[in-house]
Amino acid sequence: MTLFEKIIARQIPAKIAYEDDLVLAFHDINPQAPTHVLIVPKKTIPRMALVEAPDQALLGHLLLKAAEVAATLGLKETGYRLVINNGRDGGESVPHLHCHILGGRPMGWPPG
Repeated sequence: MTLFEKIIARQIPAKIAYEDDLVLAFHDINPQAPTHVLIVPKKTIPRMALVEAPDQALLGHLLLKAAEVAATLGLKETGYRLVINNGRDGGESVPHLHCHILGGRPMGWPPG
């Protein structure tokens, strides 16, 4: 089981920001911004490169809920960044698709 699967199964505690039948959002334990929440599908998909056509609705749901979570965290007006890492060079550290919601400070460009 990945770290995120253990959080979903409540085997590891996390500060939950949102949950429904398809996704779970929780605060990152190593925040890279004043607000840093991860939103993960409950279905295990290792990374974007392995997404398949049947996952389209789930990915849409993930992004819509990411925007809703960002709004509930007070980031709608000032802005936020959504990040999905893919593979080692993309910064992926847990092999479970997830979206970072980062906000609470200005974000530089280009990232990384």
